Amino acid sequence: MEEVKKNKTAPLLLLMINLFIIMVGIGLVIPILPYYVEAFNATGRDLGLLVASYAFMQFLLAPVWGRLSDRIGRKPLITLGMFGFAVAEFIFAFATDLWMLYASRILAGTFGSAIMPTAMAYVADVTSEENRGKGMGMLGAAMALGIVIGPGIGGWLAEIELSLPFLIAGFAGTGAAIVSVFLLKETLSDEAKEEAKREEKMNHFVRMWRALKSPVGFLLILVFVMSFALANFTSIFGFYALKRYGYDPAEVGIIVAVTGIIGAVAQGTLVGRLTKRFGENKVVTGALLWSAIGFVLMVFAFNYVTVMLTVSIFFLGNSLLRPSLNAFISKLAGRQQGTIMGMNNSFLSLGNAVGPVLAGFLFEVNIHIPYLLGAVVLVLALVALKIWTKTSAQLTDAT
Repeated sequence: MEEVKKNKTAPLLLLMINLFIIMVGIGLVIPILPYYVEAFNATGRDLGLLVASYAFMQFLLAPVWGRLSDRIGRKPLITLGMFGFAVAEFIFAFATDLWMLYASRILAGTFGSAIMPTAMAYVADVTSEENRGKGMGMLGAAMALGIVIGPGIGGWLAEIELSLPFLIAGFAGTGAAIVSVFLLKETLSDEAKEEAKREEKMNHFVRMWRALKSPVGFLLILVFVMSFALANFTSIFGFYALKRYGYDPAEVGIIVAVTGIIGAVAQGTLVGRLTKRFGENKVVTGALLWSAIGFVLMVFAFNYVTVMLTVSIFFLGNSLLRPSLNAFISKLAGRQQGTIMGMNNSFLSLGNAVGPVLAGFLFEVNIHIPYLLGAVVLVLALVALKIWTKTSAQLTDAT
């Protein structure tokens, strides 16, 4: 029994290390991007579109990668995604015109979209349903920890040279890919691959529509809402901090790092316990409310300490929301983990694409509007979740 447990835990730990490396690379650039864009004489709209272009490619391609991971395995796609991400970051570092920034983000979204659904499917392969929430929480904690360390380093490196964090991100992605090639074990059996190859092929948008009508449909809508709200918050935060408070990249990096620590601790220590005790539904409900409160309070922050506090409140709620919602979906996915998680990532990416574009345009109207809109959307999602839960319970009782 101990040997079986070890065989399941070891690949999960390796995946966590892999994703930690890649997320350090991504985290490096978080506090820098608004200032990098401003150096090209771009606006908040350009910042939103740059973030959205990455997310839009994820929206288009995540389900394709997810289905492919069910057919050829998890390891090849994680490796390919990391190498592609590294190339995109190098292009960004050496960009000399705005179009090169867009090309880099499109390429990063194309290959980056292979990583997330495959990683979540990987976790589902090596965990039981009972421990699925804990597994997703561990994955989220590794990623959050990478995001925590990255911004602090990125803000410091930007003081030396603004493009240096993107170079480091490229090297981090390359390192993660090499780790994947040599250390990551494949978890998908040959039988599962053959079964996936026999599945019906259909148009991506048809598949999305069917997914919306499936048992996980409403939860996929919640994934969209969650990512839309988070993208509203994070995509414009650097500009918000610059325009309202005059913060530099290092100060923004410290805020993101500190709040990320809170998120990492919450995902690593609280998600598994809370979902086991209260169930995914109640944890998702509470996280939605907590995130909405953080949005509203952000508007009233007046100095560095209160900004740190309000951002921490938001990230705590979001850190509890993401893995518990993923575990909820995974339990309903059955044997189609890669396909459903591809759909999950597609709706996640759609929210990530819509959120920054809308936030960028609304920011030009009033810098507070993106945050107030995020709060309203989360509250509406909370009400809808209550209605869905009640309706689902009534249908279950009727049958």
